Amino acid sequence: MASTAAHLARRKARVEDGAGSRANAILFNHQDFEQLRSECLQIGSLFCDPTFPADWNSLGYNQLGRYSSKTSGVEWKRPWELCSDPRFLADGARRTDVCQGELGDCWLLAAIASLTLDPQILNRVVPPGQSFTSQYAGIFHFQLWQYGEWVDVVVDDWLPTRDGKLLFVHSAEGVEFWSALLEKAYAKMSSSYEALSGGSSIEGFEDFTGGIAESYDLKEAPPFLFHIVRKALKLGSLLGCSIDISSLYETELITSQKLVKGHAYSITAAEQVHHCGSLVELIRIRNPWGQVEWTGAWSDSSKEWDGVWAEEKRRLDRCTEDGEFCHFSRLDICNLTPDTLTSNEVSRWNFAEFEGTWRVGSTAGGCRNYPGTPQEEGCTVLIGLMQKDARRERRFGRDLNTIGFAIYKCTSDPATHSDTNCPDVLLRDQSVAGSHAFINLREVCDRFKLPPGEYTIVPSTFEPHCKGSFILRVFTEKEAHTRSGPQGDSMFSFQPNVRHEDVDPHLKHLFMQICGNDSEISAFELQQILNKAVTQRSNIKTDGFSLQTCRDIISLLDVSIQNHDTQTEIFKSHDADGSGTMSSHEMRAALAEAGFQLNSTVIQEIVARYADRSYAIDFDRFIGCLIRLEILFSEFPLLPVFQLSIPTWLCLAIN
Repeated sequence: MASTAAHLARRKARVEDGAGSRANAILFNHQDFEQLRSECLQIGSLFCDPTFPADWNSLGYNQLGRYSSKTSGVEWKRPWELCSDPRFLADGARRTDVCQGELGDCWLLAAIASLTLDPQILNRVVPPGQSFTSQYAGIFHFQLWQYGEWVDVVVDDWLPTRDGKLLFVHSAEGVEFWSALLEKAYAKMSSSYEALSGGSSIEGFEDFTGGIAESYDLKEAPPFLFHIVRKALKLGSLLGCSIDISSLYETELITSQKLVKGHAYSITAAEQVHHCGSLVELIRIRNPWGQVEWTGAWSDSSKEWDGVWAEEKRRLDRCTEDGEFCHFSRLDICNLTPDTLTSNEVSRWNFAEFEGTWRVGSTAGGCRNYPGTPQEEGCTVLIGLMQKDARRERRFGRDLNTIGFAIYKCTSDPATHSDTNCPDVLLRDQSVAGSHAFINLREVCDRFKLPPGEYTIVPSTFEPHCKGSFILRVFTEKEAHTRSGPQGDSMFSFQPNVRHEDVDPHLKHLFMQICGNDSEISAFELQQILNKAVTQRSNIKTDGFSLQTCRDIISLLDVSIQNHDTQTEIFKSHDADGSGTMSSHEMRAALAEAGFQLNSTVIQEIVARYADRSYAIDFDRFIGCLIRLEILFSEFPLLPVFQLSIPTWLCLAIN
């Protein structure tokens, strides 16, 4: 109930004032930078962050825990205690501002270093105007993207040190601190410094831009990769390539062509030129360190340039970093959302985003291996499925789920929201596409080319009964209309037409025995009738009808008594294994047959309310659920004018 209310409040804030957008970042931990700095300046004290204190708990929980040898001798100091003239960001950001310390977060540092190549994105992540002189109060702030929302993260400038030197990221000169404080903000958002150990640079790219990243192994690159690179550049995407290392020994090892292993290079252009009568595809690669220069084919003084037309040389404006793509092992592309780009010279993706959860017993159904649980002409589509909060929950022993998704072609009229496109029906058909694999990564992203039509994306964990939260992002090359799914808003109920002669004679006889001359019964008497009736059925498992269920039945003016046999047959028909109970997945289909077409969010609330510890639903709870839904549907038109949809009303009231 609380989580549902919080989700509704967050969604309302997004709609009303754009909370979480680039222009209106959410205050992380409800900390307002301007307000806190003003208060500190007013009282003349330096800020100390109570939500991420300068102690062992902020360092970590295991390798960097309280009693670890790696944290021995660590002292927290402010920058002015480390040098006489500390600077936040002086003379522009440079690669030398980002040097790795004793933390295994090189993936994050590669992403931080990429910020030095794009002042526009740097100013978005590192708000300008911060310094150790003007209005200095020991407080700084950064803006990061997290699972669909931009957040403003406040930090104090206490930094972990050992022997008078920064323990983690630092500048080469030791006087600039923007990178160290940015790392601290990321650690705070992730719950500790230790939570940053291990990862992929594309995770950092996404959290600094809000974009969606795809990665290609160049040993298995698609034949049209050059076309993908050119199109990505036209869309303003950030592109990088690197050479994988097989061991720590190879880190920063320089190859014979003067390429550095384990470092990220930026791709700035992709062009075709005529060389000796043939068309050659060239990738322009920038070395952000500017110290080691490529000496292979198409380098600055190589003979290959002699065969290129003079006008093409001038058009390319060739620089010293040109090189051959084949010497690299990985290509990363971070595709930016439309609101990230300010230039009118680039095209833009169309973008849609959806939130969801996998709940054990309702929506955690696994992939198609568990069906009983829930270059042609076309449009280029990027689909990314990202699971939330994995770094924050590492200290509790939580591992990443193995995730993926499937894409199904819808065959019914989208205007009617036909239930032929519900997950139970879709899973009987063959998917037309899907993620290349189910992987235990933060995000699984793939590129597709689909013909015109309507499609349904079903995100899932590989195995059932794995809980978690996720966001699903869809980037389309052409304009496309998206919605949360055919079950998202299509909800209705109908009352089965049951004739008097269809009622079980035994049930009528029990009723006449107990009701007396006035033909009226209390909830206690109804409980006796129904419990006697179900004892005659060996294929229904129940501990007996609860008094609350009987009260609900009476509140419906006896309609549900007449429908008892119908409800019994529905229960039996969907109890596939004959256990006398229904699984939560069987419950969805049973509710649909009973006249309730409910979306996944409502199903989650129903399971939380009516299923037992093993996520099974017995007959009494099934009947209680049906009656509760009937009551809620009948009450909805009588409510005062609220801005509530029927799904929202059901989620709030089902408990």
